[in-house]
Amino acid sequence: MKLLVTGGAGYVGSVCAMALIEQGHEVVIVDDLSTGNADAVAPGAQFLDGDMITAARRLLPGGSFDGVLHFAAKSLVGESVQAPERYWYANVVKTLELLEVMREAGTPRLVFSSTAATYGDPESVPITEDAPTRPTNAYGATKLAIDHAITSYAAAHGLGATSLRYFNVAGAYGGLGERHAVETHLIPLVLGVAAGQRDEILVFGNDWPTPDGTAVRDYIHVRDLADAHLLALQSCQASAHRIYNLGNGTGFSVREVIACCREVTGRPIAARDVARRAGDPAVLIASSEKATAELGWRPGRSGLDEIVSDAWEFTRARGAVPG
Repeated sequence: MKLLVTGGAGYVGSVCAMALIEQGHEVVIVDDLSTGNADAVAPGAQFLDGDMITAARRLLPGGSFDGVLHFAAKSLVGESVQAPERYWYANVVKTLELLEVMREAGTPRLVFSSTAATYGDPESVPITEDAPTRPTNAYGATKLAIDHAITSYAAAHGLGATSLRYFNVAGAYGGLGERHAVETHLIPLVLGVAAGQRDEILVFGNDWPTPDGTAVRDYIHVRDLADAHLLALQSCQASAHRIYNLGNGTGFSVREVIACCREVTGRPIAARDVARRAGDPAVLIASSEKATAELGWRPGRSGLDEIVSDAWEFTRARGAVPG
């Protein structure tokens, strides 16, 4: 298939683009590099540096593209609370423009990068797709709004679409890994301490109702995530919008992540307990049973040590580790 990948120079988008190329697909990446990296563009992909709507209007008419994988978005939770206008414009308005270009061009398939933030603070875990969606920040709210828009486009215009709601993505693949200008994810933050880039890792709360008192999260390897995108693309059905949660199905606490990072790196990692952050849930774990049943997807790299090892190797390969 010939595919347009928006945000394909970012962390998840770049790995998914590489996986698509490995499977023989023709890939065109568009990314304005506001958060992506030019050297993360997958070898073999055509790359356009610029606005995704401008690119889509130039490329999609004529019907030569079989689908779009849409990763481009603003995704910092804290920033979304402080500056929601940026998120509603970049995530919702721009995606509506993309949907319109796709409708006018007759582009038949869409795979959308959504998030577990659409659920907010869950009533129960593991979280299934029929759980109430009550996002607690503008980032999650914008992603949920897009999901609603996609549902209506599928019903009215025959679009075949799949939204994938990720939990905590980590690891690396093919020389591509996580490197954000503003890092908020636990594993790269902890590895940053091991690499000497940070003095310590803060543990937000040690009195949660969990086995060791620290918050528990579900981590999914980025290559497993890419496999889910391939399966979602192949299974898109006209006039249908399907939504799947993607996670490991197993939770790891903050202390377990830190201990694993110490073991993998062989380096001391200073950690300091501080107060809980407002709005943090104690446990977030995904149920991926629907994705397994309907897409045939299963995470093949579910061990925390493998996820951390791949992330650490990426950090070392970039020369970010002294000694």
